[in-house]
Amino acid sequence: MMAVAGAWRALKPVAFIAALLPLLGLIAALLQMGSASLGPNPVRELLHATGKESLNWLLITLLISPIREISGQWQWLTIRRMLGLWAFFYALLHLAVYVILELELDWSELTQEIIRRPFILVGLASLLALLPLAATSTQRMMRRLKKRWQQLHYLIYPATALAIWHYYWQVKADVLEPLVYASALVLLLSWRALQRSNAFGRLD
Repeated sequence: MMAVAGAWRALKPVAFIAALLPLLGLIAALLQMGSASLGPNPVRELLHATGKESLNWLLITLLISPIREISGQWQWLTIRRMLGLWAFFYALLHLAVYVILELELDWSELTQEIIRRPFILVGLASLLALLPLAATSTQRMMRRLKKRWQQLHYLIYPATALAIWHYYWQVKADVLEPLVYASALVLLLSWRALQRSNAFGRLD
């Protein structure tokens, strides 16, 4: 029993380190911006990497509830908000790479980019949907919002859908990866719909 309790206590630090490692890899890549390790367009590589990390952690966050239900172990829920914050952090980093490194803080160029590439607006909409979730991720806000907190945090589903759409729309040829992400989200949404229908069935 003590070993099991110790394993659950290690869950948070292990999850934190797992989410931190891609950031350390990105920092190492930034330090090598002048080398050929990131290919001919290092900024684009960083954009791609930060965007994918945000999507990965969004889907992993959504996966926590099914894992908890299937395993019957409530301890999985202790890392859900932390992983959601990491997803938001990588989304912010994705935006920062684009605005600072790609556009070099040229706001007039940003306007032109949005006109030429409307998928940027979809990505911004996803980030804005995640913003209130990050802002209300504390225990204090949970207590203050009560039932509204859970309702607000359902925004993670449209935020993830918008992020996948953003990814799919910008891909010119190889749409396999965005479709894999979309399929994963459909499975997670289907699981939630099944859980809700079962819950209503038990009420009847």
